Amino acid sequence: MEDLSIQNVNLEVLENMERHKTKGFISSRALVVRRGAPFAVSMQLGGRLFNPKVDSLRIKIMLGRLYAIVPVTFSKKISSSRWKAFMDPKDLNLQNPTIYISSPASASVGRYRFQLCVFSQGGKRSCGFGKFTLLCNPWCSEDAVYIPFEDQREEYVESDSGLLFMGTAKNVVSRPWSFDQYEHGVLEACLNLLQVSPQHQKNRRRDYLNRSNPVYIGRVVSAMINSEDDRGVLKGNWSNNFKKGVHPSAWTGSGDILKQWAQSGYSPVKYGQCWVFAAVMCTVLRVLGIPCRVITNFNSAHDTNDNLVIEEYYSETGQKMKRSNDSIWNFHVWVEGWMARQDLGTEMNGWQVLDPTPQERSGGVFCCGPAPVKAIKNRLIELRYDVPFVYAEVNADVHTIILSQGKVLSMSKDTERVGSLICTKAVGFPRMQNVTSDYKFIKSPTSTLSSRSSSTISDESTLRRGISSKGVLVFLNLDKTPVAGEPVRFTVQVVNKDSVTKTIKVHVNAQAKEYNNSPSDTFWENHGVVQLAPMEVKTLQQEISPAQYEDVVGDDMINLAVVVEDMNSEERVLASEEFNIASPELIIEVADEHSIALNKEHVAMVTFTNPFSHPVTGVLTVAGAGLIQGKLQFRMSPLPPGGRVQQHITFIPGMVGMKMLQASLSFTNIRSTIRGFKMLSVRSV
Repeated sequence: MEDLSIQNVNLEVLENMERHKTKGFISSRALVVRRGAPFAVSMQLGGRLFNPKVDSLRIKIMLGRLYAIVPVTFSKKISSSRWKAFMDPKDLNLQNPTIYISSPASASVGRYRFQLCVFSQGGKRSCGFGKFTLLCNPWCSEDAVYIPFEDQREEYVESDSGLLFMGTAKNVVSRPWSFDQYEHGVLEACLNLLQVSPQHQKNRRRDYLNRSNPVYIGRVVSAMINSEDDRGVLKGNWSNNFKKGVHPSAWTGSGDILKQWAQSGYSPVKYGQCWVFAAVMCTVLRVLGIPCRVITNFNSAHDTNDNLVIEEYYSETGQKMKRSNDSIWNFHVWVEGWMARQDLGTEMNGWQVLDPTPQERSGGVFCCGPAPVKAIKNRLIELRYDVPFVYAEVNADVHTIILSQGKVLSMSKDTERVGSLICTKAVGFPRMQNVTSDYKFIKSPTSTLSSRSSSTISDESTLRRGISSKGVLVFLNLDKTPVAGEPVRFTVQVVNKDSVTKTIKVHVNAQAKEYNNSPSDTFWENHGVVQLAPMEVKTLQQEISPAQYEDVVGDDMINLAVVVEDMNSEERVLASEEFNIASPELIIEVADEHSIALNKEHVAMVTFTNPFSHPVTGVLTVAGAGLIQGKLQFRMSPLPPGGRVQQHITFIPGMVGMKMLQASLSFTNIRSTIRGFKMLSVRSV
């Protein structure tokens, strides 16, 4: 009888990756499959035909130094708990047999090798070799990351673009972001992130074993996105000095960051802030097969002393001061990963908060989570991981204190401001989804107003906040959402609640501030005195012109405050509002946008109209994962106020599916960037 030999092993890459929902990773030129589901490999045999009666097959599957030896059977029954290999007896090609390999639904994520050997009579052996990458499987009901609805799997695993939400709760800004998980080199960078981690370097065997658990993976990735304790991806910078790297606002997607990190030998990429950390982590988790979405918490508390109170200090003339280590960020961005919590019980399954922005240490390392969202809502602060910290971010009280020469003149309390809006991108649509009720019990409007110590009355049109006191009431009302190029118009309403005439000092103060910092110096102020008859209400019209705020504010916020003082009783009352200036979006128009075809040239036009009160210059950047290779950049000549400029773009889609074409215009003479995006459905024909 002739010797039997394996001449070639075919990994059937296209067919397997189509079946395993990994075809987007085809640029990696490697077989990428998901755990808990079989994939096929075929052999080309030499010497003679395979004879099931005298020949046998065995596979050795290896991850690092871990291995499993699996006999190839004719039973198609798959095990969810162990490796299995089989041939289909009804479809057996004896010259080129096909073998199906199935991993446990809890197999570890990583790069595997396998050795496929055929044994014939007399103990003769011939072997072939192959490699594959194994990811989590949200389509497998026995996988810890299983998510039951197909539209959610498309959004939270397969989608390579999305929206990040910034600004303020009353004027939310949508920011396009390209997750780039299918871009060349991104899959490799995400797998290398696990290899570079301290856990892997310290004990490779234990790390490989623990990679079966998405809770462990999430914790490792949370720490590795920042670089405080390891060779992580991003270096944080909140200093306003970005000369040694890239301004966080300049990034448009995760691919450039992850590829730069890998190509540099795993040196941290400069620089990131919260939304960049979170968006890059979202990319890594989606690549690894863990459903993930980016979350924005507006008015996010950073409670450094764990007392669930944030203290804010103002001067007697309305200037906000830096007097506390605690702070409220206008917004903070983290991610949620979907996974089972076998360590906590099935009631904690589902969305888990993971925050890669380095704020506080967890287990000695700068990472956060996974913290079950259900535990945060129900204040189950004893559960792992970091539930108390996240609970404070969405629930702390705010104490507002007016000081004069170190003396407290007045104090008010707001129990509703922190975590006033928590949101993410809606499934399947480019719009915001409010998920606040996932994190906290929402009080009805009636009970909310009656229970507050300091009245906060708000609606979409007025954006107003007032604080009551014994004898005087003050409201600060924005006439409408502030828009770039237009005056900021607002009213100060002062109410005399007593039956005696009052003389009232009115101090109005405006300061620019970054989303995560105390305000800078005052850039606009107004002071005056008003007489109020008994029970009189007096309305003062105020205005800040574009010339007064444009050069100061840019993409930052404005902290606007009014302090009124009863000159007789010396009682002081404060009302304040922090808001952003809405910038216009770039307009993107695509010819025949409903007939976008794969590998065909298409034309888009980006239009910008200058809303500012002075000429602007800048650089236009256009990108689109699956639409454009790399980025296109164009310099914009000085454009006068009201002027319009258009830029034609040609692109050839390289991937089918829903893709985002995005553009950003970074100005060189003001600290501002405006953006726009267009969602396009690319078809194969």
